[in-house]
Amino acid sequence: MHAPDTRGGPLSLALTAPADLRGHLAAQLGTAARGWLHRALDEAAAHPGTHGPISVWELRIAEAGRRCGAEHADAARVLILHAAHADVDAVTRVYFQGTAAERRAVLHALPHLVPGPDALPLVEDALRTNDTRLLAAAVGPYAARHLDSHQWRHAVLKCLFTGVPVDAVAELDRRAHRDAELARMLADYADERTAAGRPVPEDLHRVLTLTDPTATPPAPRGIRGTDGKES
Repeated sequence: MHAPDTRGGPLSLALTAPADLRGHLAAQLGTAARGWLHRALDEAAAHPGTHGPISVWELRIAEAGRRCGAEHADAARVLILHAAHADVDAVTRVYFQGTAAERRAVLHALPHLVPGPDALPLVEDALRTNDTRLLAAAVGPYAARHLDSHQWRHAVLKCLFTGVPVDAVAELDRRAHRDAELARMLADYADERTAAGRPVPEDLHRVLTLTDPTATPPAPRGIRGTDGKES
């Protein structure tokens, strides 16, 4: 198995089983940061509920950047959310009360925590922003699994508008295959760019090729469950 990018790669954080992510992250942290992470995870597991106006583990999420460094904070926050068994109410609270970085971590964690579509409002909120890192987190495997076709197509277009690489879009090959409506939207966008004298993003041509009904369909892949494993 390839080591995940614990520095914030959206698909890697969303698809790596938490146990594996914890091991890889711990190996990259210094002694003090590693000790803090272990204590934070043990604390979250021991006290997953809310104690007072804010849960203890939510405080640790806020500290993660300072304790683990900005490059590893997303991974640490995903692990804390998982250790706390954060439900839809909890992730919603953390998302809307948190910083952009904390919101991003919630989006990364959704595939590990929420089996159904109940957390889609968080994805929809992120897709309304122009924060490219938040958008990249929003189009991960949770969106691939639960966004309807209309929402998903517009999410792909939003990536093209804002310059988010389509590599961030989980299951792009599968969902774009034979999608005639997406092909129409992409062609219209390319025509608008050309008419305005602007370059057409290379990623647009890539996605347009995927919509070709004569192309070989992608091989079926297992859907990861909330434990991060293939089902």
